[in-house]
Amino acid sequence: MNSTQWETLTDFTKWLGREGLCKVDETPKGWYIQYIDRDPETIRRQEELEKKKKQDLDDEERSAKFIEEQVRRGREGKEAEEEPVFTELKREKEEEKVAFNLAGGSSSVGPAKASTSLASNALKIAVSVKRKDASHTADSKEKRKKSALAEIIEMEEKKKKSVRSDNWIRPDIVVKVITKRLGEKYYKKKAVIRELQDKYTAVVKLIDSGDKLKLDQSHLETVIPAPGKRVVIVNGQYRGMEAILEGINEKNFSAQLTIDSGAMKGKIVEGIPYEDFSKQA
Repeated sequence: MNSTQWETLTDFTKWLGREGLCKVDETPKGWYIQYIDRDPETIRRQEELEKKKKQDLDDEERSAKFIEEQVRRGREGKEAEEEPVFTELKREKEEEKVAFNLAGGSSSVGPAKASTSLASNALKIAVSVKRKDASHTADSKEKRKKSALAEIIEMEEKKKKSVRSDNWIRPDIVVKVITKRLGEKYYKKKAVIRELQDKYTAVVKLIDSGDKLKLDQSHLETVIPAPGKRVVIVNGQYRGMEAILEGINEKNFSAQLTIDSGAMKGKIVEGIPYEDFSKQA
């Protein structure tokens, strides 16, 4: 410390905390220091991860609310169908009488006969209307069920397409080192991922020098080869599949790929973001 402006290491540690360069905490075992990485690339990667997590949560909330709304509509429709509707029986004319012939003979003549015929016709019309209403209600209920099921299937498909993982590194792909913490010797250099230490840490081998480094995925980015070259899809709906790069869309930062592995071999997919595929080693 003789060559610095601080008299003790403790003063230097406190200064690091005040300047916001490190997280400083005094513990029973001594001072605890954690470096705060303010590299723009690291901050950008962290923001992207936060956006992805928020998007996944929003999709789940929308799906839950949609299903809850469909259940509520189904319950309301069922309750409405179960409620009986009562109507008042009215006569057209007070002087008319209804006569029934229980013995099978002829009924009384005059108004009584006309009233019997009128009642019979009214009964037939009521039964016909009731059947039509029941048929219409059943059709409406069936259409509502099919519509709700179609909407749920469509929403699940959209959710499946938007499924993403917060880790994308995998062996045998070409990546680029984007951290400056290792110096200019390794910055922007291409390497091949040889093995994974965990979901977010990989051992890479530099293509130029052959040096091996252990890096976090936030210090790496995907490499886009020339059209016609083989790539590996590292994120999204087609994660893990090999493909051929057909072309790129510079305006949308995406590419057109032809799947070249598995049951979907030969399928052409468009709109794959740059960060979702990388050159195959």
